[in-house]
Amino acid sequence: MMDRRSFLMSGAAAVAATRVSGAPSIDETDPLGVRGDFPITRTRTYLNSAYAGPLSNAVRQAASEFTEDRTFHPSPGRGQEKADSARVKFASLFGTKPEEVGLLYATSDGENVIARALNLAPGDNVVMDELHFITSFVLYRQLEKEKGIELRVVPHKDGRVRVEDVGARVDKKTRLISVAWVSNRNGYRQDVRGLASLAHSRGAFLYVDAIQALGAFPASLTEEGVDFLTTGAFKWLFASFGVAPFYVRQEHLDRIAPDRYGHSQVAEELPENRFRLHATARKFEYAALANGPVYELDAALGYLQRVGLDRIEKHGVALARDLRDGVAALGFRVLTPPENRSPIVTFVHGREPDAIKRLLDREGIDVTFREKGTQIRASVALFNNRDDVGRLLKALGRVA
Repeated sequence: MMDRRSFLMSGAAAVAATRVSGAPSIDETDPLGVRGDFPITRTRTYLNSAYAGPLSNAVRQAASEFTEDRTFHPSPGRGQEKADSARVKFASLFGTKPEEVGLLYATSDGENVIARALNLAPGDNVVMDELHFITSFVLYRQLEKEKGIELRVVPHKDGRVRVEDVGARVDKKTRLISVAWVSNRNGYRQDVRGLASLAHSRGAFLYVDAIQALGAFPASLTEEGVDFLTTGAFKWLFASFGVAPFYVRQEHLDRIAPDRYGHSQVAEELPENRFRLHATARKFEYAALANGPVYELDAALGYLQRVGLDRIEKHGVALARDLRDGVAALGFRVLTPPENRSPIVTFVHGREPDAIKRLLDREGIDVTFREKGTQIRASVALFNNRDDVGRLLKALGRVA
């Protein structure tokens, strides 16, 4: 007779093997044909791109190219060329115009620029949900102290925040709705188009933190109706720290002023030490960019173009659902809603955190431990396969 633990382990294995029949094929072990481009797949079961995406060979080569350029041609001459190329590729991938794309240093920079440029005043409110990233809470709690604004936080319901839930907190004094397109907490994917319509119907703007979104699925920022957006390069774009694409819809560029100034914003030098600044989103680039990360971003965007965001989404969502189903079959409490369309799954493991960490480390499996180690966040990327998911489920089955 099969005991409960054996039953759950067999169920997890069945989920991991869903749609697999016969001997593994090349397509099943490498559905997108990219595993060979990511050296980490040869040493680890890496299910942690929501924390930091590993570099592909193409991006590693771009980093070497930057080093060679700096070694033998120390001027930053090609940095601007690479930045302009990255802007064009970003615009092509994500449905916007190069003129609407600036390059900042970190995701947090973008929302700080927007919050300051809106000139928030006492009585104004900002609406966000509790699945948002910590930076936004820090920012608006500080602005409550400095400016006398009100931060309204929408609670989630079973890991979801619906448009109507946000709408219930919006009124005529709401200046901004701020969301993470995909939550770093549980992977919940927001209805950004619906939120944009809501914001605009109430005379407010929509700001989107897209660091857990862009690169994981196709998106057109123009069609989604986003007003402002920032994303880091080091997660689902598979580039590095130090550069963060910043989107400002063209109709807002005149309204949104930079929060600091410097030589890189100058489009034309005029008499008497006066200047004409860039009118495009380049006006937010006040100083020399981190050119090494810019080289990598340019290469990474080109790589994603070649693979195809539609293929990446289909692959990632399917794997994440296999993972979610397997974790649920093992009896763990899953915090990611069913039918969610992101590559992130979060669950409560209910065991001693250090013991689980040691187990996964022995198996060469990388995930993120959250909430003092009580939760596991696993994320699947373009280079992962069902064998990776099965290894995690098999390891978890030992403690189910």
